[in-house]
Amino acid sequence: MQAARNIFSYPKPGGSPASAAPYLPMNRAEMDALGWESCDIVLVTGDAYVDHPSFGMAIIGRFLEAQGFRVGIISQPDWQDAGALRALGQPRLFFGITAGNMDSMVNRYTAERRIRSDDAYTPGGVGGHRPDRSVIVYAQRAREAFPGVPIVIGGIEASLRRIAHFDYWSEKVRRSILLDAKADLLVFGNGERQIAEIAHRLEAGEPVASLTDIRGTAYVCRRFPSGWVEIDASGIDEAIGCAGSGEPGGPGAHAVAGPASHRVVRAAREVDNAERARSVVRLPGYQEVLADPALYAHASRLLHLESNAGNARALVQRHGDVDVWLNPPPIPLTTAEMDAIYELPYQRQPHPAYAGAKIPAYEMIRFSIAIQRGCFGGCTFCSITEHEGRIIQSRSEKSVLREIERVRDTVPGFTGIISDLGGPTANMYRLACKSRKIEAACRRPSCVYPSICPNMSTDHSHLIRLYRKARELPGIRKVLIASGVRYDLAVESPAYVKELAEHHTGGYLKIAPEAISEGPLSKMMKPGVGTYYRFRELFDRYSKEAGREQYLIPYFIAAHPGTTDEDMLDLALWLKQQGYRADQVQAFLPTPMASATAMYHSGKNPLRRITRSSEDVRIPKGLKVRRLHKAFLRYHDPENWPMLRDALRRMGRPDLIGNAPHQLIPAYQPAGKGQRHEGRRKPREGGSFRTQHTGLPDMPQRKPRLRKRSDGLR
Repeated sequence: MQAARNIFSYPKPGGSPASAAPYLPMNRAEMDALGWESCDIVLVTGDAYVDHPSFGMAIIGRFLEAQGFRVGIISQPDWQDAGALRALGQPRLFFGITAGNMDSMVNRYTAERRIRSDDAYTPGGVGGHRPDRSVIVYAQRAREAFPGVPIVIGGIEASLRRIAHFDYWSEKVRRSILLDAKADLLVFGNGERQIAEIAHRLEAGEPVASLTDIRGTAYVCRRFPSGWVEIDASGIDEAIGCAGSGEPGGPGAHAVAGPASHRVVRAAREVDNAERARSVVRLPGYQEVLADPALYAHASRLLHLESNAGNARALVQRHGDVDVWLNPPPIPLTTAEMDAIYELPYQRQPHPAYAGAKIPAYEMIRFSIAIQRGCFGGCTFCSITEHEGRIIQSRSEKSVLREIERVRDTVPGFTGIISDLGGPTANMYRLACKSRKIEAACRRPSCVYPSICPNMSTDHSHLIRLYRKARELPGIRKVLIASGVRYDLAVESPAYVKELAEHHTGGYLKIAPEAISEGPLSKMMKPGVGTYYRFRELFDRYSKEAGREQYLIPYFIAAHPGTTDEDMLDLALWLKQQGYRADQVQAFLPTPMASATAMYHSGKNPLRRITRSSEDVRIPKGLKVRRLHKAFLRYHDPENWPMLRDALRRMGRPDLIGNAPHQLIPAYQPAGKGQRHEGRRKPREGGSFRTQHTGLPDMPQRKPRLRKRSDGLR
């Protein structure tokens, strides 16, 4: 993998602020107090401004401040009034716009497309303070407010919509958000490298239209650059698609005539090594993927194949009379760069303008510490890999310990308990491929599926040592682990499971098998249930040895692509056998750019080569089947019994209706719960049928994940 410039090596521009601002200004009065006539950069976010390194705009704002720029923040502006974007005056260099730490549509709607009444990133937790498709709306208002100012969009909402994408909320394919937002640049992935180069090149006087060579960015290309080799992978048939090697092109590929300014081929093997750095893969265009779901799956597969920063090519996709050009992903940050970013002068509190109002997302993470970024799991329903990449970027042990001490000494209300040391996962800290050369050449979508790659280190000793040093710090009573544990990795290190059970679990530990049947697991790229059993055996043993009564809380997804009614029935029976009762459950939500979303839309499996006759995937679509699959997860709820009885009879399993321990649901119906008294048996006092007592409480609600990292312009 090529070396990248240190993000803190740029010379500061003339007239840089002499010191860090107490908080980045949110109004003119705060700018006046700092002696600023104007801002160099104005950041616009759909979240409340919390000056904490778990909030994207705080990281990007403090990072740009450290680069020597005057940075202001406009938080949750009135999106119906362009005047709200004039609050800090005209920025000298650019607007940076994000929806916030969460995608605005995921934030505002449930998996059943019902609007949420709450918003964890808003003071008071009140919903309705951001618009649908926030990036597009904010960018439009910014353009109206100051027509000539460059607009740079980023964050998870922009990152996952950088090409034509299926939009679950409208049930159609939408074009790249870059075009709908009419932005000058789109930053995808972790954004520090890109945003530093953008800011310093604009400061040097370069026009924004010339910033076309920055990794981790996308732009609108109106004229194809000369000197490039275009690999035309825009078609699909039995001969053309993704070859088994993972390269675009395939058997029978042939040259295609193209403009004289560049060469067009149909197979990557026709590009020699000298040309590789200037080769670009042509994806199926917007009109093509709009009309043909198989081409959509093909485009999704190509994008995911070109996601390793060590070997990814540029991508280009036609939209009408222009191309959307995606440069390769950014080079991962070094440990020294990660340390410097997380040790910027954050106040670690919400801006005083909120007058102490509770911000639920902040309350959840204010005593947590991010120790790494990235995930090599590759779960198809998750957006972490697409956004942060597969290469793990870890902080140093000393930096993490210094931050714990800062939390201990400066954050109001600290009681000696660190709520989390983690990131996208709990236990990938300092895990990496054993060979940098192999890592740079790898094109696997997952390092752990269908089995752990033999080149992947599973040594948890660095993490164990960090845990021990953290809990030995004076004033630290306990260090909990709230990030999800990747248990297929944990079983490779029993010493880690022992450490977790003895010292870092507060009674319950969240893990995510997601399913137990091979059908959905193979489409999720998740391990089989046998791995869960091995982890549970270790966890229970070490908990017992430590004299602690502790339980695993497994999470599952309903209605994921590849799931049948029979799969959900098997899961319901397994849950009852294990004694688990889910309180509220999660149905699969197709987020833009995820591989599982490509399955949902196309019925094809983009984990394999796409052809017209390639594997079809069973898709649980429609409100009725999605509700049924959720009902199987909540088999114990009397409200679901009528639906489940009908389903069991239809499936030829009426033997599971009754009151015996091996049966799933009773034959009677409590009064006032669903339909009335279908069976002869009267309900017990209290009106509910009790499953076999296990001593376990109901499983808690699985809320949208509040990430322990920034998803702002990152």
